Amino acid sequence: MRRFLLFVCLGVLGVAPAAVYAQSAAQAVAQRQQDLQNQLSALESQIAVQQQLLDTAQNQHQTLQTQIDAFNAEIKKTQLQIQAINLTISQLSNNIGVHDQTLSQLSAKLEAEKESLAQILRQTQMLDDYSIVSVALGSKDVSGFFSDLDAFTSIKSSLADSFNEIEQTSASTEAEKEALQARLAEQEQLRTVAQLAKQAVQAQEKEKQQLLNQTKGIEANYQKLIATNQRTAAQIRSELFMLRDTAAIPFGTALAYAQAAERATGTRAAVTLGVLKQETNLGENLGTGTWRVDMAPNRDQPVFVYITQALGLDPDKMPVSKKPWYGWGGAMGPGQFIPSTWVCYGGFVNVNTGTCTPPSGAGLSFWQGPWQYVASKDRVRRLLGADAPSNPWTAQVAIMATAMLMADNGAGKQTPAAERLAALRYFAGWTHANNPAYAFYGDGVMQFAAQFQQDINQLAGL
Repeated sequence: MRRFLLFVCLGVLGVAPAAVYAQSAAQAVAQRQQDLQNQLSALESQIAVQQQLLDTAQNQHQTLQTQIDAFNAEIKKTQLQIQAINLTISQLSNNIGVHDQTLSQLSAKLEAEKESLAQILRQTQMLDDYSIVSVALGSKDVSGFFSDLDAFTSIKSSLADSFNEIEQTSASTEAEKEALQARLAEQEQLRTVAQLAKQAVQAQEKEKQQLLNQTKGIEANYQKLIATNQRTAAQIRSELFMLRDTAAIPFGTALAYAQAAERATGTRAAVTLGVLKQETNLGENLGTGTWRVDMAPNRDQPVFVYITQALGLDPDKMPVSKKPWYGWGGAMGPGQFIPSTWVCYGGFVNVNTGTCTPPSGAGLSFWQGPWQYVASKDRVRRLLGADAPSNPWTAQVAIMATAMLMADNGAGKQTPAAERLAALRYFAGWTHANNPAYAFYGDGVMQFAAQFQQDINQLAGL
């Protein structure tokens, strides 16, 4: 009579020396993170000092010296922000290393559990070759029979346990993958902001040097230069306003669209234009892509097809943002809306649920649709009073939608702090909006907004 032995391997992930090493490594990582945080806090204090100097220079009477002081403070502040961004990237790199190590451990555990399951299944197959009656008849004594019968029960129980272990480890592995991808996405965003900041420093240095060359360091020359550089209303209106992934339009036209959006949403026209200007600068760094290659296949691609169909557009000809190395792109038009966000602004609902956002537990299947365009749900169209579905690649729609999203983010309060925070939420989401490393994006939007507000005031005769 064949005896049945149960070999269950649930995977031993480490022994005492390895545990000691892991604890030591964790302490080293924690110490490194604390050191980086201390450096970051020191940089934030220095940035605040430069901001005070900048505010002082800007609030004083405009002279050559105050302008040079403003340039110097702005350049120093931006350089410090770049250092802060790089420190945050270092923090994320450590964090990514921890997540990567955890993911490797979970993957190894999952493989061990699968091997355990395979062994249990092999034992089960051996049991299936014999009936309980056969085992009973083949046993030489009563105690042997019950011992073999216990093997039946033990293996069946182990099979259920192994399935549960695999399910739990699989869920943990997927969660760790999502956490790792989120950190990679944040790291890539910070690298983009750092690149923008570096370009800003170069532009500021160049502008400062041009000013010194033109004035020869003489105040009278500076005052003459200011008078000479004053633009007329006609010049301001005719200057081109650049937009990402679509044709440039006259500033006067962009302003009219933004002012209409301000009346409809409460987001200042200058702030809306500032966001679009900043997004256009980002577009110069990121380039454009195609939906089949760069867009999330399970979430955004199905929705994108419905959006373009409703607009009568060829999806293969419409530009979208190029995906970064860590994940997916696929954002549409000057406002850079991803399809799964645009549905709630552009009037699309899932036919099965009647909503534009997935209910709890819906998962990726929600995005497969089918989708339907409902004119009454088209928020942008309603505010524009248009008679066609909203097209995120057109300037008027993009400007209105950007103002709407900024208002949803809190810009309608029209305070500098609220507008800056709304811009940071626009770029980094609500979770990371208060991260000091993203400050340059919010500061950049507000600087562009201040410049646009000057033009707006001049056009209004203020």
